[in-house]
Amino acid sequence: MAATALLDRLPVDRADARSPGRWGMVLLITTEASFFAYLLFSYFYLASMARGAWPPTGVPALQLALPNTVILIVSSGTMWWGEVGIRNGNQGRLRLGLLVTLVLGLTFLTIQGVEYSRKTFTPASSAYGSLFFTITGFHGAHVFAGLLMNVVIQVRAWLGHFTARRHLAVSNIALYWHFVDVVWIVVFASLYLTPRLG
Repeated sequence: MAATALLDRLPVDRADARSPGRWGMVLLITTEASFFAYLLFSYFYLASMARGAWPPTGVPALQLALPNTVILIVSSGTMWWGEVGIRNGNQGRLRLGLLVTLVLGLTFLTIQGVEYSRKTFTPASSAYGSLFFTITGFHGAHVFAGLLMNVVIQVRAWLGHFTARRHLAVSNIALYWHFVDVVWIVVFASLYLTPRLG
């Protein structure tokens, strides 16, 4: 009987920031932030130890990476716009925000694929090549994961699962998407901009 009473008090059905789902997302983001911090530390460590030019293939071009960065930042805005919509009970705004975010995310991955195809080096070319493709590739995988989450939430949005009071799943996915965008800003600054400072 005591065990049943204890289970009844567990916050399994919370719809706010105290929910297990919210804490799960926060912990996931924390571990992923650490993962990218390790990768970027490796990049800067090898850059500091390089005897020749870094990057050895020349400074990365911005023709695709810069507009791609803008696209991802804008997608964070559309995600936020949709999330604010459902907080106010506007399901149409949520659906549109998620749809535009999905299109922008797919555009980002497509442009990244085009950029990869134009690179004159591969992951096997050098330590720099390995780090460049590992860091940007893992980030791309996180964008793809975010898009899968978007699709799931979007289906639920079209089925009318979310209201002004119950939309925690949307907030969790939005938090993940904003994290992915912030990581890209750091990656872009590290891989594309810092070589221009030397």
